[in-house]
Amino acid sequence: MNERHHLTIGLLKLFDLVVVLLAFVLTTFSIVKVEHGLSLMSFLSIRTKVSNFAILVMALLICHTVLQICGLYRSRRLSNRRTEMLDVVKAMALNTACFLAFAFFFTIQMITIQFLGIFWLLSTVLLCTSRLLIRSIAGYVRVGGRDLRYMLVLGTNPRAIEFARRLLASPERGYRLLGFVDDDWPGMIGLKRAGFKVVSDYAGLAEYLRRNVVDEVAIYLPFGSFYQHSSEVANLCELHGITMRFNSDVFGLKTARWRAEEFDGDQYIATYTGSSELWPKTAKRLVDIIGASAALLVFSPILIAAAIAIKLTSPGPVFFLQSRIGLNKRHFKIFKFRTMVPNAERLMAVLEKRNEVSGPVFKIKNDPRITTIGKFLRRSSIDELPQLLNVLRGDMSLVGPRPLPVRDYEGFNEDWQRRRFSVKPGITCLWQVNGRSGISFDQWMLLDLQYMDEWSLWLDLKILAKTVPAVFRGAGAA
Repeated sequence: MNERHHLTIGLLKLFDLVVVLLAFVLTTFSIVKVEHGLSLMSFLSIRTKVSNFAILVMALLICHTVLQICGLYRSRRLSNRRTEMLDVVKAMALNTACFLAFAFFFTIQMITIQFLGIFWLLSTVLLCTSRLLIRSIAGYVRVGGRDLRYMLVLGTNPRAIEFARRLLASPERGYRLLGFVDDDWPGMIGLKRAGFKVVSDYAGLAEYLRRNVVDEVAIYLPFGSFYQHSSEVANLCELHGITMRFNSDVFGLKTARWRAEEFDGDQYIATYTGSSELWPKTAKRLVDIIGASAALLVFSPILIAAAIAIKLTSPGPVFFLQSRIGLNKRHFKIFKFRTMVPNAERLMAVLEKRNEVSGPVFKIKNDPRITTIGKFLRRSSIDELPQLLNVLRGDMSLVGPRPLPVRDYEGFNEDWQRRRFSVKPGITCLWQVNGRSGISFDQWMLLDLQYMDEWSLWLDLKILAKTVPAVFRGAGAA
């Protein structure tokens, strides 16, 4: 089984590289045909330099590495089509970004933005189509009784029964349910009503494994009270070389997800919220660096004009540096244009009773501490532009929950609100494009959590696109 699995994965890797190479050739031909009017035969007869061939081989190696990192060669029996297609789209987007950097480093003039756009579209469509075709063929073969995996379920609680139902609802996955393992207990009546059977108790499991074909064991036992049983079964499965599947949600967590990790040869299960994959985080950081650099360049005249205006109209420094709460409650200094009188923070205690918003944050519409030029800078959000420096430094992102002052954080009284600090703060987020000061504190926190739970690069781009008109409208600015 292992040899056949390794052979299948090896052939799939080779097939994917052929598909990517085909997409690369078709993209090159389409560009050359439009620009030079060459026929297909003339194009194929073009000689390739050894250096170009070496670069192509290196690009394919990068592509192979990215596809592997994105998990496209893990077992996909229990995953659905949508998940696999999304992984293909992510992988090819990251590959395209790598090729762009590759082209810049080696000064490859042929690889333009147009070329990369066509290549990404072609390679993604071809890989998605091939993966769907492979899934269909594999499903047809498994429904016909080939390439099967025999599953035994440990435990007879409702979660174990639901798992078995979902397993049997998808025969194309190629699983055959052998039955359940458990000692007799009152709750077993639910199993009998569902039409499932118990094939062994715990005492007879070792003998059952010796006498039957068992490929996988799914363990659905309570973590605490049945630890001894789980441990014994795990040891048995290890001795027999049988794959074990654990339901990772042993603590009943609502939003946290799980991943396996290794540390000095020991295996661990880690929980995380948000995305844990390398490529989305890398891509987000690249967008931050490129976007912040471009914005600083474009807005440099405005930045200079604002700095001069502040210096000419009010005594004190141009910039206001304040300690804010960042990723996992790290403190950092945020850069803003100063919009208030120099002693504004000391005057806050006098104004606390005039606070107009709910929760721990402090805002009043006609704050007497704001300078004349400061009102304009706040209304136009120009005072936020220096935070692009925080983005370049890595303290912040372009998009993310707003970083709050230490004073505001000390006023938090619900732990669910503090999950917003588990991601890097940003210049703009859903709060900015949905009313800002016009919504309550709890709604603000819920919007931040919604952003974290639904995060994607596409969501970041949509928020950035919506931020521009929101700034021009001055929606909720205070």
